[in-house]
Formats: sequence, C-alpha cells, structure tokens
Amino acid sequence: MAVKAWKASEVAQRVVNKNDLFILDVRNEDAYKDWKIEADSFQYLNIPYFELLDGVEEIMKEIPQNKEVLVVCAKEGSSQMVAEMLSDEGMDAAYLEGGMKAWSEHLEPVKVGDLPNGELYQFVRLGKGCLSYMAVSGNEAAVIDAVRMTDTFLQFAEEKGVEIKHVFDTHLHADHISGGREIAEKTGAVYWLPPKDAEEVVFEYAALEDKQQVKIGETSIDINALYSPGHTIGSTSFVIDNRYLLSGDILFIDSIGRPDLAGKADDWVGDLRETLYSRYKELSQELIVLPAHFMIMEEVNEDGSVQEKLGTLFEKNHGLNIDDEEKFRSLVTENLPPQPNSHQEIRQTNMGRITPELEKKREMEIGPNRCAVKA
Repeated sequence: MAVKAWKASEVAQRVVNKNDLFILDVRNEDAYKDWKIEADSFQYLNIPYFELLDGVEEIMKEIPQNKEVLVVCAKEGSSQMVAEMLSDEGMDAAYLEGGMKAWSEHLEPVKVGDLPNGELYQFVRLGKGCLSYMAVSGNEAAVIDAVRMTDTFLQFAEEKGVEIKHVFDTHLHADHISGGREIAEKTGAVYWLPPKDAEEVVFEYAALEDKQQVKIGETSIDINALYSPGHTIGSTSFVIDNRYLLSGDILFIDSIGRPDLAGKADDWVGDLRETLYSRYKELSQELIVLPAHFMIMEEVNEDGSVQEKLGTLFEKNHGLNIDDEEKFRSLVTENLPPQPNSHQEIRQTNMGRITPELEKKREMEIGPNRCAVKA
C-alpha cells in the first residue's frame, strides 16, 4: 500500500476543524517534549526512529486501527520510512511532507473582521504560535508583524488585488525572524519600527512614534500607534478603526508578555504593569485584542482565529488581575519559561547585523515560541 505525503496545510485544517488524528512522532524524546503538533483532538505516540530500525511490529498494538495515522519527524526522511513500514503491515499511514520544519513555517490566513471598504486578516502560524496581520482597504494594504515567509503575504496581496503600502513591526522580535523589512524592500512599502527598539539596527526605517496615525486605502483606516513598553522598551500597539487592538507581545489571550528577552526583566516589569494596568485600562473595553502570539491551542477559536474582547481579558486573564504590585513583579520575574531558541541571534538578524542563510534561519526558529509569562 502506497504511503501518502500530507502537506502542513492539510494538518492545519485538521487542527482547526478538530478532526481526529493519530500522530506517531519519531523524533527523539527531548525534541518531542519541547515541541510537537498541538491539537486537542489528536492522539500521540512518541517512539524515536532508531528504536524502529528493526521494524514496527512491536508497536502495532499501540496504534489504533480506526484513525488516520500520520508519522512525523524533523525533516521528512525518517517519517517516510516508518510510514512505509506501517503500510507493509497493512496500515493506511501517511507522513508529514517536510517534517516539523514545514510545520513550523505554515501560515493559515483567517479573516477576523471587516474594515471600511476592506477587511482585516490574521495569519496563524500554528506550528510556532506566531500571529501576523494584513489590513486591507480599497486597493492598499498594511502588514503588521510579518514572519519571514514573505511570499505568503505577497501572494495573498496579489490575490486580493491590493498593493502593500506600509509594513510594521510592533517591536524588535526575539523569538522569530521578521519578514517586515524584506516585504518593504520587495514592494517599496514604508517599513515602520519603534525607534526605542531600533537603536542598534543598521538599516533605514520610519520611526513609529506614540499616537502616530498612518492611513491606507480609499476609505481611511487609522492605524493609531500606542506606545506600550514592557515586553521591550519600544513595544508599540495599534488601534485599527477604533475596533481592533493589535497588542504585539504585551498582552495575549491567556497570559501576558515577558519583559526579559533583552535581559532587563527587573527594569521593564514596571513598564509592563503600567501598560497593562493603566494604558490599556483607559482604552475601550469593546476593542478586539489581536496579539502577536498564542501559547496554547485553547486560545484558538472555533473559526481558527485568535481574538477576544479587551474587557473579557480584564475579567479572565490572570495577568491582568493582580492588585498587589509586588505579587505582579514576582509573577513576571519568577515565572519565566526558558528563553526562545537562538533569541540573541534572532535579535541580531532582525537588527540587520547578521544575515544567516535560509537553513540557518530555519534552525534558529525551530521550537515553540516563549514570549509569555507563565501564570
């Protein structure tokens, strides 16, 4: 029986639709524990590939006969061989084309709402937890927090018949490589960065200041910059059309941003509290929060989007409900997960100070995002 190769997009649809799937992950145990394809509806078995070199007979009883089976490895080769072994045993098995590297790079576009003469889209990077955005109005578009898979945004804009005029990063990212500058170079768009995060960059950019307005399209969309430090010293949020709050890595659906990725947790924790408990508190509680990351699949809605009202987050997000300032400081400085893989190299790349080859970039980003404080 021939084995099938599944694309990352096919797996993504099963994640969003909450379909059943059994995943046999043949990576080493430490890699599997650190990062895997997450879905509430999936079942998992982790058996390192080297334990299956003599065959799969001994694990057949652990694999259900009534579910689709997908074999996963880091790059593809090992999972294809194991899938063929399962096929020889009479099982209908598939493997993930491109392995976990491909899963890390897949973007799933989701419409999150309408704008004046346009729409707002969220690009969900399920394998990494990154969220990017494209605001469309008339025949123009703006991209916010683009990841490095720039062709996805360029092709999407072409399909929509719009021209990308502005590209923004809410802050200098440390967990993934930004595609913002590359998109700007390819389209002639203006590339905006918060100047307090850009003191070490080696390229030209437009300085994004507090309360600055940038308009796109035939019907104007105000992209109001809101200085909101805490995750980084320059972190800037956007209020789009007085309806959507793009919070960057300051506020997530189930958690809040960590202030230590530049090694300054004690210095920036006060800024983080000021942003969350004062600046955000002054905003309309009806704003829809659209963060730059999600941490767990419970944050993904039924329609595949990641969004929630600000007022709801002030009720339910633990990080927004710590009255005692010292308790807040302790939570933020003492509950930090390990820092993202290669975060210093990623920051240097986003500053333009180093230019790694593609395979090196892929290796730098492998693994989960770790931008949040653990509640």
